[in-house]
Amino acid sequence: MLEITPAELQAKLARGDGVALLDVREADEVALCTLPRAQHVPMMDLFLGLAAPTAPPDAELVVYCHHGIRSLEAVRFLRQRGFPRALSLRGGIDAWSRTIDPTLRRY
Repeated sequence: MLEITPAELQAKLARGDGVALLDVREADEVALCTLPRAQHVPMMDLFLGLAAPTAPPDAELVVYCHHGIRSLEAVRFLRQRGFPRALSLRGGIDAWSRTIDPTLRRY
């Protein structure tokens, strides 16, 4: 399993499961909307080794982007590099804003 649904993530966050969030969008996208406590590392910075998640490798790490395409690639990359519990937010922040938090700006 490489993905987590917005509802599953919401439940984990509500329970205080200690999920780490990683936003792999570009800075201009992050300026529009973001999830609280998410670390921002643009996907290319991650791939080029210019930045890395601050979460420990054994943490449950939920990666998100706009629609879930880039984050799925980032999860595959992270799993190959020692983050076995990395998951992509299915549908990205757009799905989150449609199903969980309609106050988030959509773009």
